[in-house]
Amino acid sequence: MDEPRWVAAGERDFPARLCEIASPPDGLWLASGLTSGELAQQFWPRPAVAIVGARAASAAGLELARRLAWDLARSGVIVVSGLARGIDGAAHEGALLAGGTTVAVLGSGIDCCYPQEHAPLARRIAATGALLSEWPPGTPALPWRFPRRNRLISGLSEIVVLVEGEPRSGARHTVQFALDQGREVMAVPRDPLLPGSEAPNRLLRDGAAPAIRASDVLAQLAARGVDLEHAARSPAGAAAAAAGGAVDPARPQRAGRVARCSPGSVDQRLLTRLTRAGGLTFDQLALDSPDLAPAALQARLVTLEVEGRIRRDHRGCLHAAAGG
Repeated sequence: MDEPRWVAAGERDFPARLCEIASPPDGLWLASGLTSGELAQQFWPRPAVAIVGARAASAAGLELARRLAWDLARSGVIVVSGLARGIDGAAHEGALLAGGTTVAVLGSGIDCCYPQEHAPLARRIAATGALLSEWPPGTPALPWRFPRRNRLISGLSEIVVLVEGEPRSGARHTVQFALDQGREVMAVPRDPLLPGSEAPNRLLRDGAAPAIRASDVLAQLAARGVDLEHAARSPAGAAAAAAGGAVDPARPQRAGRVARCSPGSVDQRLLTRLTRAGGLTFDQLALDSPDLAPAALQARLVTLEVEGRIRRDHRGCLHAAAGG
């Protein structure tokens, strides 16, 4: 990763969108493999979407974040997030898997990556995109710094998408900053029985647009006057479109193994697991089924429930039905 450098507000490498927000930073520490000309002329002018959510994310939430980021990156959109565990990390990964670009805004100095296990991810982000921080190198990650950095995540973006989270989560702060800044806010509809569903479902109740798939987000960008054709023709957009076609955004190394599993064998395995355990949540089943993408797992569970071979209790746990 290149050495971080200070970029003052108003300089050509400073993202112009941040000059529009309340309490803009005086400048930013920036780490990027892009040249000054590339940042100013090709990178910052492109449309950007923030994808945020819970740190303790569900398996379904992680896949949703990856898929949204993957599809958006293939359209030339910059994916913005905060490099945290959970939804943030999945969003960055999805954009990179597509061959696209992403921006991470840190709540610490750029050389104090938090969490530490995301240091390799941070280097990959900086190679083709950017790491940003208000704090000078050497500044440790402290809880009070993260809400402050969230105003930059929303400020860099035309749209903020909340994938999952609880009402008091840090992602909800990002959403409030977005509303105050006049940014569009979208939310992923979630089953109310699943963890992390309350915050996005509340936003939908209050009038936020649903983000069921990336095309919903792209439609909102177009409604805001964003030139998506120009973004797709950008060097990064063209590279992502060329690189992304052969990559499964969520489990690229496992997709072939899923295709060789017949529905019948998958169903029997799920029923056996539920019988032995006496009841499991969706997330527990997802962790026990690493060769089955969460979307495919959900499809099989719905089929089994309709057939009466499994049942769901009042807590949302799944059980094998008698004789199922």
